[in-house]
Amino acid sequence: MVSVLLLFAPVAAALFVPMLARRVKAVHTGWFVLAVPLLLFIYYLGYLPSVSDGRTHIAELPWIPSYGISFVSYIDGLSLLFSLLITGIGSLVVLYSIFYLDKTKERLGNFYVYLLMFMTAMLGVVQSDNVISLYLFWELTSISSFLLIGYWYTRDRSRYGALKSMMITVFGGLMMLGGFILLYLMGGTFSIRELIGMAPELVQHPLFTWALVLVLLGAFTKSAQFPFYIWLPDAMEAPTPVSAYLHSATMVKAGLYLVARFTPIFAASELWVWMVTSIGVLTLFWGSFFAVKQTDLKGILAFSTVSQLGLIMSLLGAAAGAFHAEGAAGTIFKFAGFAAIFHLFNHAAFKGSLFMIAGIVDHETGTRDIRKLGGLMALMPVSFTIALIGSLSMAGLPPFGGFLSKELFLTGMLSLRQLDLFAPASWGTILLVAAWIASVFTFIYSLYFVLRTFTGKHKPDELPKQAHEAPAGMLIAPGILAVIVIAVFFIPNVIGKWIVKPAVAAVQPFLFDSPAAVDVHVAAWHGGLTPELTMTIGVVLVGLLLFWLLPKWQGLYGLAPEALSLNKLYDASMYLAEGGANRLSRTYMGGLIRNYLIYMFTGIVIIILGSLVAKDAFAISFEGLSPVGPAEIGLILVLIAAATTTLIARKRLTAIISLGAVGYTVALLFVVFKAPDLALTQLAIETVSVALFLLAFYHLPKMSRHDEKRKFRIGNAIVAGAVGLMMSLLAMSSVSQRALPSISEFYKETVHSEAGGGNIVNVILVDYRGFDTLFEIAVLSIAAIGIIGMIRLRLTRKEDGHEKQ
Repeated sequence: MVSVLLLFAPVAAALFVPMLARRVKAVHTGWFVLAVPLLLFIYYLGYLPSVSDGRTHIAELPWIPSYGISFVSYIDGLSLLFSLLITGIGSLVVLYSIFYLDKTKERLGNFYVYLLMFMTAMLGVVQSDNVISLYLFWELTSISSFLLIGYWYTRDRSRYGALKSMMITVFGGLMMLGGFILLYLMGGTFSIRELIGMAPELVQHPLFTWALVLVLLGAFTKSAQFPFYIWLPDAMEAPTPVSAYLHSATMVKAGLYLVARFTPIFAASELWVWMVTSIGVLTLFWGSFFAVKQTDLKGILAFSTVSQLGLIMSLLGAAAGAFHAEGAAGTIFKFAGFAAIFHLFNHAAFKGSLFMIAGIVDHETGTRDIRKLGGLMALMPVSFTIALIGSLSMAGLPPFGGFLSKELFLTGMLSLRQLDLFAPASWGTILLVAAWIASVFTFIYSLYFVLRTFTGKHKPDELPKQAHEAPAGMLIAPGILAVIVIAVFFIPNVIGKWIVKPAVAAVQPFLFDSPAAVDVHVAAWHGGLTPELTMTIGVVLVGLLLFWLLPKWQGLYGLAPEALSLNKLYDASMYLAEGGANRLSRTYMGGLIRNYLIYMFTGIVIIILGSLVAKDAFAISFEGLSPVGPAEIGLILVLIAAATTTLIARKRLTAIISLGAVGYTVALLFVVFKAPDLALTQLAIETVSVALFLLAFYHLPKMSRHDEKRKFRIGNAIVAGAVGLMMSLLAMSSVSQRALPSISEFYKETVHSEAGGGNIVNVILVDYRGFDTLFEIAVLSIAAIGIIGMIRLRLTRKEDGHEKQ
């Protein structure tokens, strides 16, 4: 239970942040917020010994037990790895933001509330065993990301980037929900663990492929895979701490987590291996190629993130390939699974530090434009050192952790040629070659980022601010990440034992039955010229040559027509959707209430009469009904006459009086049928209504039909007749047939014993329909608040002299 409640600890702490931001202005709000992720990180560290031994921890908090929906915290190697990243990187990001965000100029309360909300959402995603609660947290990540990206909401690009990210990721989330529902229909459970146990049976189900594609759509949109990556570069309008947290270490990796978590279910499908691997390699190539085109530091890192996410995605696809390998060949793919998790960890470290350095450069020089930067190495030596460590690790060079995971990546790509699934073997070779070319561009953009920023000629005249080294506090967080990048190179197997192997065992349970069975030993040197090392040497040589010749071929990027880009396609689709929606709404939103009523009544008639016809629900019987005497007949005739008078009246006063006659006649009918409570209610309502009409009589507009010749509209008559027929048939059919006994008997039997009341009508309204009455009160309260708001707005406009005459 404790681990479930801790999922909500960040969002619970967020409730106090606005108060702290307002009242404790002498201290930066981030110092109070820092305790939340730091304590959670320490708590999750306590799970390392047991999880590394192969044990799992489950806690459950019922939510909607009748539907099998609950909050389930499931901590195994995979979820623990992500939980440590979320809280560990989160702690460093909060520490960094304390020095990055000015407490006198920024809305810190909003920022930290959004950040803590996102932290809860991500923890919920990676620990949820129930797919419905996973979806709830998944969409919460999109909402909180929208708020964080649009934090500087006065900027057009911030609003654009926030909306773009939410539109694409929410679309993917809805597709993913469809896949979850299909999985439930196939397996009869919302539990991921139980679905994994049913995997051999699920793969035979006709809905299996549809569920697979829908789940992948959710994963691809969240993890910025091709062609959905276009939201990530625009999300760079967010403050740098947000970019470092969401777009390098956590949110963009939610899609990777989803693929990793559901690999044991879908790995049996060849389509899964094909789609995950090929889309991953395509995204790796596409992102690395276009990263060199960018001139904004965060733009370079955005496309490099797209590229690195594609790398990890391709490795997860290769890891699923172990399910289809024959005999001992399957063990080749253990390197792919290990490489995916290992590089995921490395990427969070070096990319987080690089985002923070990009923010430092922007903070201390006033620009991120790489064309204006250069020569900062002497002015910002510490920042340069950290940037160099992160960049060389991203490039895959020793002695940094990125070199080890890049070697394992090449091993995983080489293993694809051993898989019959990619027969003919040329397909495996094509993917391998594409991955190698992408590695070359990865090397280029890594050098491009660090050397163009810190080396070369210094251009002080082009900088908005005089460049200088960042404060020590701002360098702590990226410095810690840089130390981790170096440490990983020298103690990879320690990290592998405690963090990576338990996660690999969760991703490839069909290959390993425990973390101890993951027999992968990481080393920087294997004692010879291996194919991986040969490919790395080729990457370095070709990368250096192309980087040297960069000014000669970088102009090629300008040859691609901008109108054919995916961003233009997105913008065009949004404009088309908005314009089409406007044109559609104008066809029926004419401003006449009469037309709106026609639309609503027509829809109701079609649904109800259609259902009655489809279900053959007509069964009219007059047995057991009360007799109709002369009094009832007389009142009904009066009622018809009054209603008709209301319709044909040419004067407003006549219409009001006849409408009141309709209501009072209905009240008399209630009296005749011995329903005094209803009669009193009806009389009160009619009295108040007629009084209000008369009070407002002077201000009512003239009747539009007062001076014009009445016209008979056949369409209106058909709709009116259809509504009358529908209500008559529905009432007679419902009275004539009862699938269940009348609930009135239950009320009679329990009104004294259960509700303790004497008046059955009052008890029904207050006790049996308590929630209904509560909601009615809530609706009235909301309406009252809206009316007060409009009145105040009108008064404010009058005071400002803006009231239209």
